[in-house]
Amino acid sequence: MALSLIGSKMATLSGLRSIMEDIAVSTASGPADWLNLGIGNPAPIPRAIAEWRSLTEQALAEDFASASCLYGPSRGAPVLVRAITDYFNDRYGWGISPENVVVGPGSQMLCFIAAALFSGPGESQGRLRKVVLPMAPDYTGYQGLSMHPGGITGVRARPVAEEGNFFRYSLDLPALERQDDIGMMLLSSPGNPTGRTVDAAELDFLTALAARRDVPLLLDHAYGEPFPRIGLAQVPPAWHEHVVNCFTLSKAGLPGERVAFAIGPERYITPMVSFLANSALHAPQLAQTVIARSLSTGRLDALVSEAISPFYRERRLMAEKMFLELMPDGVDWRMHSGDGGMFCWFWIDDSRFDDMELYERLKRKKVFVVPGRHFFVDDPASAQGSGAHRTQCFRVSLSPDPSVLVQGGALIAETVREMCGGR
Repeated sequence: MALSLIGSKMATLSGLRSIMEDIAVSTASGPADWLNLGIGNPAPIPRAIAEWRSLTEQALAEDFASASCLYGPSRGAPVLVRAITDYFNDRYGWGISPENVVVGPGSQMLCFIAAALFSGPGESQGRLRKVVLPMAPDYTGYQGLSMHPGGITGVRARPVAEEGNFFRYSLDLPALERQDDIGMMLLSSPGNPTGRTVDAAELDFLTALAARRDVPLLLDHAYGEPFPRIGLAQVPPAWHEHVVNCFTLSKAGLPGERVAFAIGPERYITPMVSFLANSALHAPQLAQTVIARSLSTGRLDALVSEAISPFYRERRLMAEKMFLELMPDGVDWRMHSGDGGMFCWFWIDDSRFDDMELYERLKRKKVFVVPGRHFFVDDPASAQGSGAHRTQCFRVSLSPDPSVLVQGGALIAETVREMCGGR
């Protein structure tokens, strides 16, 4: 069977997806025997499960026939679009209308739509307009968004050592400025895997650059404001003529329902609605009515402030304390000083360390983490490359049960000690 050029690109299994497949196959016969610290699922918080079940039961009783038994508008169910505009106008004073909103089947799909619309070969340009990630490492799922080889590039962030066993990335804004083939910029804030959020000065720079190049800046708030607030944003979501803000309920407890929405200027949102109509018709409608209820009644805000944010704040503090106690002395290891988030991101600054070797050693001990290299763009043209740093990092999820974190953390520390020495 012959695939098209686009088909060959899109049929390729990404590096991280191959790791996820490996985890699925390895744990299929007995997942209880494994310590899986690589998962991206949100934690099963009882309050969140109960709240979404209650809201879904109401939707089933009152909206099932109109939501699930009929097609709907591609922009999104009117009840949800209204709830979104009311919510964001009340909370941030944006003054948006339905024309500024599109609801899609998950934030991954919305990012894919934006990448297809705003990057790639242009009608009047010989060169490829790229999706540019202003800070690498960033969410590994972004690397599969472009249908064109070399269509994604990333600007390597600079790791800066901080006091104790911490470090923090600094955006290389001059290197970003030198990018001359930007079709769209894409950034998660708070970031996956680091939990890092952009500050006001960085956001001002990014929006100004987007305006000068007349390209969209897509900000992915999957972990941030106003929900699920797993990470603490330094600045609230911003309305700007060159910004598309993307929001999802996945990390607030509904990852399986695949509903997200984007808010932005009409000139960006209208083509996204058309693309969605041509590709998927619309997002699942029953889940849209559930989310509309959660927004309009204030139940989502209460869930976030009373259950979700405190849960991850406590889990992060627990993990930091645990790893500071467990990790070996004499090894230059550091954890990204996050603003929150679902993960801990580690850097082992030692020539003897390799992220894939760590993965294989831990797998033999029935522990899974995610190798760091998959969060860096593979494109050789990526600004400054990533050097050894991309193979010196790994990600640990905070979602598993504390007992799994403790057992897995001890084996991680033991394995780093085996690889790099220390005591």
